[in-house]
Amino acid sequence: MTNNGYGIDLGTFNLKIFSRGTNDVTTFKNTIAVINKNQIYAYGDDAYSMYEKAPDTIDVSFPIVNGVIADFDHMQSMLLEVLNKDLKAHLKSADVCIAVPNDITEVEKRAFKDIFEKTKIKLHSVTLCEKPLADALGMGIDVTEPTGVMVVDIGADTTEISVISLGGLVLSELLPTGGNRLDDSIVTYLKRKYNLLIGRKTARELKESIGGSFPGMGTSMEIVGRDVVSGLPIPMTISSDIIYEGMKDELTNISTAIKRILENVPPELAKDIVYSGIYVSGGSSRIAGLDQFFSNVTNIKTNITEDGEKTVALGLGKVLTDEKYSRFGYTMKSRIFS
Repeated sequence: MTNNGYGIDLGTFNLKIFSRGTNDVTTFKNTIAVINKNQIYAYGDDAYSMYEKAPDTIDVSFPIVNGVIADFDHMQSMLLEVLNKDLKAHLKSADVCIAVPNDITEVEKRAFKDIFEKTKIKLHSVTLCEKPLADALGMGIDVTEPTGVMVVDIGADTTEISVISLGGLVLSELLPTGGNRLDDSIVTYLKRKYNLLIGRKTARELKESIGGSFPGMGTSMEIVGRDVVSGLPIPMTISSDIIYEGMKDELTNISTAIKRILENVPPELAKDIVYSGIYVSGGSSRIAGLDQFFSNVTNIKTNITEDGEKTVALGLGKVLTDEKYSRFGYTMKSRIFS
């Protein structure tokens, strides 16, 4: 086995890449800035710094939308730039494993693989891995055991809720809600309640800095927005209770979906989940008190994964490095785990 192996998690907000050579995960903002329709102006963190600030001549976008590739050419260009220039990757004869959501079409999954197959790079192999399986592996769970495990991955555009046993997905649902929907709900709430207009980037900062799943945290943050009435920019101090009020409906929607999946879990697997708890990962899993919020709805212990944004990429690393889990990397025509 050579060191030329890369596990790639194409998230909506962050691009995570595991390198077999360093045994580590590197994270980049999955954002690209383009001028003249197809000329890359910036990508990654540099492009994200331009988001909601760029003039009309610079198009800043996210190539992944709702868990699938929305802009194939830009996603391909950016990924190759990151691998070649930032990671100094040796792609020739490399093994590449890409995480894909379970609840998308075969055509949408094929697009993930085509990012590499539609290049002139001669790779050793390009495989796909179901994202919930990689997520569980990255959290240190042995998914090959005859034990039921529930994994909830709260991403930027989607939330994937899955029940895993014996290396397969027993139940899985991909919800069209995630961190971006939470940000939008904060924007909407502040506009409706306080006549204050802010951007999604400011909403994300509020969510990550003072956002919580319960009122009464007692923290606050000063921001600058635009007064809808006067049209002028004004400073305003926002409390954590305000952010909670803005987010609570979306958090309730996610917890209700978790409860709905639990109601359909076979009894023996449900018993395993009760004992082991629900495992939550993804960027928005860092919201304060989220474990208690979900536990109150389901009456089941909730485990928030440390550094939850990287768990999928770490799981892909196990698929690339551990013979026990290598079978979870599949080609489009061979998806039966034996």
